[in-house]
Amino acid sequence: MIKRIVDISEASYIHLKDRQLIIDREKEFVGSIPIEDLGILILQHPAIVMTQALIIACQENNVAVVFCDERHLPYSCLLPLCEGHSLHSKILKVQTSITPPIKNRLWQQVVKFKIRNQIDTLELANKNTSALERLLTKVKSGDPENIEAQAARNYWRILFGEGFRRDIDAPGVNSLLNYGYAVMRAMIARSIVSSGLHPAFGLHHSNQYNGLCLADDLMEPFRPWVDWLVYSFAQQNNNVVVNHSTKQILLGLLVEKVLWEKQSMPLMVACHYFMANLKVTFEARSSKLVYPKRQ
Repeated sequence: MIKRIVDISEASYIHLKDRQLIIDREKEFVGSIPIEDLGILILQHPAIVMTQALIIACQENNVAVVFCDERHLPYSCLLPLCEGHSLHSKILKVQTSITPPIKNRLWQQVVKFKIRNQIDTLELANKNTSALERLLTKVKSGDPENIEAQAARNYWRILFGEGFRRDIDAPGVNSLLNYGYAVMRAMIARSIVSSGLHPAFGLHHSNQYNGLCLADDLMEPFRPWVDWLVYSFAQQNNNVVVNHSTKQILLGLLVEKVLWEKQSMPLMVACHYFMANLKVTFEARSSKLVYPKRQ
């Protein structure tokens, strides 16, 4: 089932009533959404008030609650950690016992998928892909030569031009990329939790202060999909900012049809199959990942 993505951008009082998320503004009823229909709730106004009962209901229904900063960009994500799956403890033991060689081989696949998707994005933009195609053949287990970073340097220069620099604090194109990546990260994290895996135990990322290391690993191949949407918008518009229309474009990616094992389905649904595949991979001590593909 496709879950709804709700973005609240005005001062509001949101609370729970009869298993519905109720939105009030200035003591007036605005609307309601069944909690069970929610997938991601994005809160981007500093004057939003949320009740504890609603927070718990969101956690019980595996809703990723995303909080935005003063720039209206996603800053943090609230997820359930123990109710996403009835076998959470068993699966967690399997996940934490994965050996470094298997992690390295899995990370190698993630990097290859990412570079392949970067090549696809460059092809869609009618750009030269030869540099990335050469780098793709050099990715080794664990990516010890950091081919991922080398590919990124070439990729940004080719896609957006010599003067472009990826800067998370910069406005314009960078701010749109930030928003798209953050929403994608929330979707991946939500799928991880629903499968019973823990998002903090990554394959490559290992920052002790990052609770979403696995999400940051697994979302890497999806970044070029965000890049293509931002590039396409920037080519047709001079005023590139995060606003209602651009957010709708990027949120639309989560329900876009993709291929999972030759079956067409929304990306949000395919990600649940992807995480189930990853869990089986962990349990079998295998190193084969199957990523959704663009149609």
